[in-house]
Amino acid sequence: MRIVLFTGKGGVGKTTTALATAVHAAGLGCKTLLMSTDPAHSVGDALSISVRDVPTQVDDGLYVMHVDAQRRFESSWGELQGYVRALLTNAGADPLTADEIAVVPGVEEFMALLALREQAVAGLWDFIVVDCAPTAETLRLLALPQVLSWYAERLFPTHNRMLRHLAPLAGRMRDVPMPSAALVSAFSALHQQVDELCELLGDAATTTVRLVLTPEAVVLAEARRTLSSLRLYGYPVDGIVVNRLIPPGGKDPWRASWVAAQREQMTRIADSFDRLPIRTLDYQRAEPVGLDALRVLGVELYADTDPREGPATADVVRIEHVRDDELPGGYEFTMILDLPHLDRADVQLARSADDLVVTAAGRRRYVGLPSALRRCDVVGAAYADNALRVTFTPNPELWPRS
Repeated sequence: MRIVLFTGKGGVGKTTTALATAVHAAGLGCKTLLMSTDPAHSVGDALSISVRDVPTQVDDGLYVMHVDAQRRFESSWGELQGYVRALLTNAGADPLTADEIAVVPGVEEFMALLALREQAVAGLWDFIVVDCAPTAETLRLLALPQVLSWYAERLFPTHNRMLRHLAPLAGRMRDVPMPSAALVSAFSALHQQVDELCELLGDAATTTVRLVLTPEAVVLAEARRTLSSLRLYGYPVDGIVVNRLIPPGGKDPWRASWVAAQREQMTRIADSFDRLPIRTLDYQRAEPVGLDALRVLGVELYADTDPREGPATADVVRIEHVRDDELPGGYEFTMILDLPHLDRADVQLARSADDLVVTAAGRRRYVGLPSALRRCDVVGAAYADNALRVTFTPNPELWPRS
């Protein structure tokens, strides 16, 4: 099974490109699901049908669904939200304020990712195409699993210890509601789902991202930032789709001016994404609505190739070591993170216990250190050639000489 997530700046044709990919894959015999997490509901508009929160067949081998995150939140998190609301009310908050605070930010978006996991583990599909929201929302969406996993790993053991100590006091604390066994079990299951989701999204052989853009300077600038952020979070990008290229021809100066401007941007796009396959789509004569129009787009985009295929992806985070007999353990280690299209001033680094905290262009990731590096000190860092290199040497107190 393969999963490809499509994203791009709003208005670049992301939904149309995702649909064309799904239609083309289904035409090649792949049982394909097009899943939309975009609140704009554009998939249904492009197919002229009503799309629901369950897979619905629209053609041979092609199914579509639109994730209703609000409905999933209300059905899955009602008990947890009720418990938090009760705690706040008992603490003195008025009911309206308690109701508003009990809605955890980002939970609805997380429901969309859990829906993806649900379809992936079902084993029904050869190919899942995800039409994500525009880039800013997508980056927040894809950052959620790692953030939730980081908190869950640290808070869940504490949560269990608190419950064991508080349970004997429950009878004396009449005004403080204790969480039910079902709620504790739901929290434990959520922790497991987060871990499974991180594993699914982090498997480059299964899940990749495909960026859609138009040949315009502002759009390209955002696409470059998006690539940097995706690399920071560890998500491999397997290709670029440049949409709405105006074909040359005719004597119209307005058209000639656009063709020349787009040609210049195509050169910059090739320089910006030189290691990725770049596919192009011409500006269509009419709005591509309906399966027939999408089939034409799919052929133009992929010809006779399988849209599931992508280039071999290198690890976003790599660790190299150099022999140094003067050091405890005999090695110096370098962690390398590929972070293209950044200025040195955009990159910040810190160490927090067993995590390396990397901030790039305003986005932050906690990179868990492997066992060997946890026993090392950070002795240097440099950003050059589109990569951050962090140097570690063994701490003598934690890594005694043999």
